[in-house]
Amino acid sequence: MASASPLLQPLTARIRAWVLGAFPRGQSGIDYAHPPGDPGLFGPNSATWRIHAEFPGMLAGGLCALMLQTLHPRALAGVWDHSSFRDDLVGRLRRTTGFVAGTTYAGQAEAQRLIAHVAAIHGRVRGTTADGQPYAADDPGLLTWVHVTEAFGFLQGYRRYSPTPLPEGAADRYFDESRRVAEALGARDVPDSAAAVDAYFQQIQAELRFDARSREVLAVLGTIRLPVPAAGLSRGLFLGAGAALLPEWAAGLLRRTPAQRMQAGASARVLRASSPLFRRALSDGIAQRACARVGVPVDALHCWPAASRVRR
Repeated sequence: MASASPLLQPLTARIRAWVLGAFPRGQSGIDYAHPPGDPGLFGPNSATWRIHAEFPGMLAGGLCALMLQTLHPRALAGVWDHSSFRDDLVGRLRRTTGFVAGTTYAGQAEAQRLIAHVAAIHGRVRGTTADGQPYAADDPGLLTWVHVTEAFGFLQGYRRYSPTPLPEGAADRYFDESRRVAEALGARDVPDSAAAVDAYFQQIQAELRFDARSREVLAVLGTIRLPVPAAGLSRGLFLGAGAALLPEWAAGLLRRTPAQRMQAGASARVLRASSPLFRRALSDGIAQRACARVGVPVDALHCWPAASRVRR
């Protein structure tokens, strides 16, 4: 990718410092450079590599997923009872980011190690909700819910904030590919297309609700302090951009006010306009190292190969 013009270099340098301050590199210990030629779980021709390479869409999409996840009482109970979200939400976001990055771009053995590690943690997370319903983090249905909300958020983030348009058929390819990780963790009946995801959301809405716990988790999310300059402005921008990705039914359940919707729309426009700068500022990240490992040019991440038949 061409280097930024002199006029843009100070801005891209600030964006780079912001991202690396919030999500420092090297802390996960994951080796993305070895073994040479290993395509990992998806490989360089996948929709997953392209969608997960766009930082603005991934962060905003991940925040959208967190908002959606506050609506499922049993999924939320596991976070409420077993998570450090109140005191270490930044750490939780970083760990989730590391898992998604590792299972996307690391070699196959490393990706499988990460999946086994998270599955072991899930096996210890069990309890009952405030109204007495039993829950377990390794419940196949809950695993499917968490996966679908994340995949939906990431895809919508790419659609809204990537400088490269999403081609026809790519959404189905992405949902079909990304379910591999969810199924490896124990999820079942995972939607494998955009239509299947829409049907899944329609079916599960009867189980969802917005309650006091939902409000508290969203309040904690709304006060997160990233270790970066202008933390409040950054938080407002990405939370708004994440909320802009919510489906209308979820925005209704979350009781998003007209003022909140207007702020989300404004944030979405700002992030969309700045997304090419993020791409320039982060031209040497994890996805680029994975490209080097398999011997493909970095620019391959920013164009789409001809659509291949989606496996069912």
